[in-house]
Amino acid sequence: MADSDTVFPDEFTQFMGQEWIGRLPARLADCERRWTLKAGPPFPNLSYHYVAPVVRADGSAAVLKIGVPSSEFQWQIDALRFYTGNGSVRLLEADGDAGAMLLERLEPGVLLSTLTENGEDEKATSIAAGVMRRLWRPAPPGHGFPTVADWSQGLERLQRRFDGGTGPFPAELVEAAERLFAELIASTTDAVLLHGDVHHFNILSAERAPWLAIDPQGVVGDPAFEIGPFLQNPSPQSVEVLARRLDQLSEELDLDRERARGWALAQGVLSAWWCMEDGVDCWVEGIDYCERLRATTRK
Repeated sequence: MADSDTVFPDEFTQFMGQEWIGRLPARLADCERRWTLKAGPPFPNLSYHYVAPVVRADGSAAVLKIGVPSSEFQWQIDALRFYTGNGSVRLLEADGDAGAMLLERLEPGVLLSTLTENGEDEKATSIAAGVMRRLWRPAPPGHGFPTVADWSQGLERLQRRFDGGTGPFPAELVEAAERLFAELIASTTDAVLLHGDVHHFNILSAERAPWLAIDPQGVVGDPAFEIGPFLQNPSPQSVEVLARRLDQLSEELDLDRERARGWALAQGVLSAWWCMEDGVDCWVEGIDYCERLRATTRK
């Protein structure tokens, strides 16, 4: 359980803020009372949420996730409710107004990144493709999820930030992303609910299914938009690895390779901008990734 002596990672402290962290023990205690839980120490490598293992009243293991109440947090809850555990972790309890959710504990919980680290990147890529296929389905009628078009408007904030320019972002790269977003959004015909952040650290091994996704963002768009974060992680990846992953995912998911590559490039620029917007240095690495991705064209 978090207390005044708990030391948090710098990224977590920077993003959440000292005021939010100061209120965390009370919020954690409230979740323990409401859902009859006993929380353990948080997982390492916290970033945008407080996440800790818990034991429920019946002795079963679960995971408590606490964040900032927001539209984004509610979309995560809604996406998990929609998936009902098919391809994703199960949602057990949730309170969007409190910014809290109780999740199924995935065991053994091995990260998909472990396969890539052990030289099995092609196997990891195939597993991710299978998870994506299970998640993709038309969004429910009257849904409140954002669309890829909504997300793309983030690049407008970039140019406002730099008085109409692109600051440290290469102008050619930003212009390419804007063009790709416009063209690909206009030509999308089979939008589905996407996870929005499928990568090697958001897919874990489990008992009731070999591999399941965690932390869905919940965004509606072209299925090919989904592969961008997976291409990029774990970072950095060589042009050769990016090209091979792009070929493999396009084939296994029946995607047009160049369309998928275009989506990945547009998403990569947007992701790099989000890093800068959040004050995280990963935007520099993101630009480097985009430049490598541009080199994956077929000759």
